[in-house]
Order: sequence, then C-alpha cells, then structure tokens
Amino acid sequence: MRFGPVAAALSLALFVQASIGSANDYQVDPRAQALVAEGRTSLEMGNTQSAIDAFEAALAVDPGYTQVYLELAHAARAENLQGKAIHFYREAQEREPENLAAINGEGQALVEKGAITAARENLQRLETLCGATCVEAVQLSAAIDRGPPELMAEASAVDEDVAQN
Repeated sequence: MRFGPVAAALSLALFVQASIGSANDYQVDPRAQALVAEGRTSLEMGNTQSAIDAFEAALAVDPGYTQVYLELAHAARAENLQGKAIHFYREAQEREPENLAAINGEGQALVEKGAITAARENLQRLETLCGATCVEAVQLSAAIDRGPPELMAEASAVDEDVAQN
C-alpha cells in the first residue's frame, strides 16, 4: 500500500513525458500539402477564388498545418482584404509565435492598411528574433519606408504634375 501513491505519481510523470514527446512528431497530411500546392498555382495564375478554395480544403484536411493560414493570408492580400489577411497571420502566430513569415506578412498587411505604428512593432519583433538584416526584417522595413499604397499613388500623381509643369 505504501507504493500506491508513488506508482501513481510515476505513471503520471511518464504519461506527461510521453505526450510531450509525441507533440513534436507532427506530420503534415500529404493531401493538405497537395491542396496547398494547387492553391499556390491558382494564385500565381491570378485565380484567387480557386486558390482560396484549395487552401480552405487543405485546412479542412489538416487544421494544424500552419502554412495554410499563411497562404490564406496571401490570397486575402491579393484580394485587398488586409483585415482578413491580418486575421490569418495572427492565427499562424498563435500556432507558431516566432513564425517570421507570419510576423512579416502581418506587418506588410498593416502597412497596406495604413497602420504604420503597428507595422513598426512587428519590425521590432522581427529584429529581436532574427536581427535587422534577416530577409523578413529587410522586406518589412522596405514596405514601411514605401508606406501605404494610397500614399504611394498620391506621391506618384504629384511627381507627374511636377514633371508636366
């Protein structure tokens, strides 16, 4: 009887250790990978809705596949739905908090929305995680420097007016 509590504690410790070890063995479903590849092809061809359909199907097949959220975010940005893209980037970051692509993508979508201060916060996170010279930090820094698309369009129109005069 004296060994009962010890045996129970040891069993619990082994169970917890086994579940932690198996959490690192995540395997992406090959069907989801194929659907993501199909979606990327559709997106490259300019067929955004077909791409979204493929990405959503991939998400249904494998809801734990973080890359699907990034692809859905890219498709949303292609449709000028930055708010929706930000949602998907944040979903990816909930699954993988240090996902550089998700932080960068969210920052770029924030710039496109005109939320430069929030985008700078993402840039600071990137610089903390990977340094100022990593690809993602450089890309986001360049996007912040360019500014929101409507500001770029206004600057272009001013440049044309100056050139005509």
